Amino acid sequence: MGKAKAAGARRKASGAPSGARRGPAKACPNPFEVKVNRQKFQILGRKTRHDVGLPGVSRARAIRKRTQTLLKEYKERDKSNVFRDKRFGEYNSNISAEEKMMKRFALEQQRHHEKKSIYNLNEDEELTHYGQSLADIEKHNDIVDSDSDVEERGTLSAELTASHFGGGSRLLHPKTFQQEGEEGEQPKSRKELIEELIAKSKQEKRERQAQREDALELTEKLDQDWKEIQTLLSHKTPKSENRDKKEKPKPDAYDMMVRELGFEMKAQPSNRMKTEEELAHEEQERLRKLEAERLRRMLGKDEDENFKKPKHMSADDLNDGFVLDKDDRRLLSYKDGKMNVEEDVQEEQRQEASGDKSEEDESEGSSGEDPEESDGPESHSDLASDVESEEENEKPEKEHQSPGKASITRGQKARNAASTELPYTFAAPESYEELRSLLSGRSMEEQLLVVERIQKCNHPSLAVGNKAKLEKLFGFLLEYVGDLATDDPPDLRVIDKLVVQLYSLCQMFPESASDSVKFVLRDAMHEMEEMIENKGRAALPGLDVLIYLKIVGLLFPTSDFWHPVVTPALVCMSQLLTKCPVLSLQDVVKGLFVCCLFLEYVSLSQRFIPELVNYILGILYMATPNKQSQGYALVHPFRARGKNSELLLVSDREDVATWQRSSLSLRWASGLRTQTATEANHIRLSCVAVGLSLLKHCVLMYSTLPSFHAITTPLRALLTEHLVDCSHPRELQELSQSILTEMENQKQLHRPLTCEKSKPVPLKLFTPRLVKVLEFGKKQGSSKEEQERKKLIHKHKREFKGAVREIRKDNQFLARMQLSEIMERDAERKRKVRQLFNSLATQEGEWKALKRKKFKK
Repeated sequence: MGKAKAAGARRKASGAPSGARRGPAKACPNPFEVKVNRQKFQILGRKTRHDVGLPGVSRARAIRKRTQTLLKEYKERDKSNVFRDKRFGEYNSNISAEEKMMKRFALEQQRHHEKKSIYNLNEDEELTHYGQSLADIEKHNDIVDSDSDVEERGTLSAELTASHFGGGSRLLHPKTFQQEGEEGEQPKSRKELIEELIAKSKQEKRERQAQREDALELTEKLDQDWKEIQTLLSHKTPKSENRDKKEKPKPDAYDMMVRELGFEMKAQPSNRMKTEEELAHEEQERLRKLEAERLRRMLGKDEDENFKKPKHMSADDLNDGFVLDKDDRRLLSYKDGKMNVEEDVQEEQRQEASGDKSEEDESEGSSGEDPEESDGPESHSDLASDVESEEENEKPEKEHQSPGKASITRGQKARNAASTELPYTFAAPESYEELRSLLSGRSMEEQLLVVERIQKCNHPSLAVGNKAKLEKLFGFLLEYVGDLATDDPPDLRVIDKLVVQLYSLCQMFPESASDSVKFVLRDAMHEMEEMIENKGRAALPGLDVLIYLKIVGLLFPTSDFWHPVVTPALVCMSQLLTKCPVLSLQDVVKGLFVCCLFLEYVSLSQRFIPELVNYILGILYMATPNKQSQGYALVHPFRARGKNSELLLVSDREDVATWQRSSLSLRWASGLRTQTATEANHIRLSCVAVGLSLLKHCVLMYSTLPSFHAITTPLRALLTEHLVDCSHPRELQELSQSILTEMENQKQLHRPLTCEKSKPVPLKLFTPRLVKVLEFGKKQGSSKEEQERKKLIHKHKREFKGAVREIRKDNQFLARMQLSEIMERDAERKRKVRQLFNSLATQEGEWKALKRKKFKK
């Protein structure tokens, strides 16, 4: 017993201080809910996490969180209204309840004192109308009679009250009823009283109308009298005094501008701009109409239509010039006692009438000279007077021809003029021979007009096949230009004007135009290659190919880096300057023309053309005597020594003195005209002048190149050594000197190449060998960026798996909630069914009991 007591006392004593010393004891977790993550190996220095897990606690925490968030959203999924407490500070936990109540009370008082509408300026004031409050007027207490215009508005007469409402008529008019009783008359019925009331109201209305009219008449009379008196009382001061008293202010510049703008004419809407198809259709219709008129004039139909029919002059005609719009009457003739109208008789009468008319005109002219004779009744126009002079009698018979023959000759002249006139409509030529037949033998203006009318009559918008016709026309015109260039002499003016038509066709059909031009250039290059294969060298082409190259630069853009037409043209020109030797003056002129074309092509892009610089160097070398060249070397097709190495050298002093600088014509390139020695020398000097001007243009264009000085070194040596010493005209020497100064003034834009400075070789040292320590668990053999990338990929994969796991758990939670809802609904349904069965069974029992009682009775 003593031991037991001592043990209990010891247990109590030990329990009391422990609770007081440690506080409340921690809840010991259920050992069945603890999960221990064991490791296979224990590694020193590694910190381990999540050695012990509590899956039950974490699961309960997750379910609680889903219940507060996901389940709430699930229950409110079909609800659109949300109740929100908008009271001040309701969701602010930093404000106390007393502060919330005080602030709410202050806001409520402020809301009462504020105006309900910001646009209501006088909210407390009472609005009135003629001294009455609008609020009282809106109550409609006063009933106004619309028929009465008297001053006492809003009051009803006694008769009206009695007639409409009845009763009280004896109280309102006791005297009248007494008089009626005394006289013994019967009282009036209700119908008679209403008729009497209507008559009285109409009479009052007429009286008021008469009074109103009298007042208006008096007012008008008073106004007239006042106007008469006012004219007597008004006293106007003279204008001079008014000017002295008050000077009108001069209008300001702004006022003048405002008045000008006020009186300025406003813009009127114009007609809309017509489309290209509409313009082409109108032009075609105009040309068709003009062509129809020309054909009518050529056939003489125009005169017959304009010829007037003779009029029948009756004896009663007043001859006052009155003409009907249309005279459908016909001349009558009788044959064998019958009326007949014959065309031959009508033509004769027409001729006679025209003849009489012309004779009457002559008589009127003669009557102007002698009016006394014309006034006589027997003065006939077809009789010649005895006083006429002999000169009039000696006139030839041609002047006395009948007017009919004169009209015939005029018609013949009109037909001839119409036949020689240029047609207005042309069909598109199907072959080159048709185009040449249309254009040959015509002047330059007529040729251009024919081509223009062909384009207008065959516009692509007018018919389906016109596009192919105009595409063929471009090739035919190109071939026609080549034929004009090969003529003797070449018709360059017509070629210049036809380029405009070629340009318009090229803008309409660029693809077919480029194909035609490429075909022409391809033929020229094939011919040159065949000549080189057969003879070993090729001559420069004729003027037609040069004209084609010029047209290419006018029709297509030359500044493109690559163009399907311009680029082959540049290659063709470079081949001409490098493969065709210079054997005559005609070759020099052609080569300089190609150089000019090169400069035109590259004027915008400033592309460097080495063939151009080489050709200019060779041309200038041919104008100097052959010497040992220093500082430059010639390349093909030029030679330092040979038959034509001094082709442009001029040794005649007289020709040098008589030469004048002028433009070099392309007619010299044809070579068909024989030249004298003086003309040849002048052509040589002109070629040298053109070469120097081309060189100056190249110097100015290529001055921005880094290799400018290296390019111009041979040219500078040629100009300083040879051309300055030659006996050239002064003008050419000044031109060459200006070129040299331009070359010298250009700065050198690049540094010359030098060998790279060698760095000192360092001494050989022993470099430490780095050994990479392999770490367990890390992937080796990759850079830092690759490791970071792999780390991010691993992190993304882990997060993705965690997100998938959470989504799966959310779906499981929602499935459980849905299942619980279904089970609750089923249980509720079963409970209600059971309750119904119970109530039905109770009713059935009561009914059976009642039935048994009835049977017992």
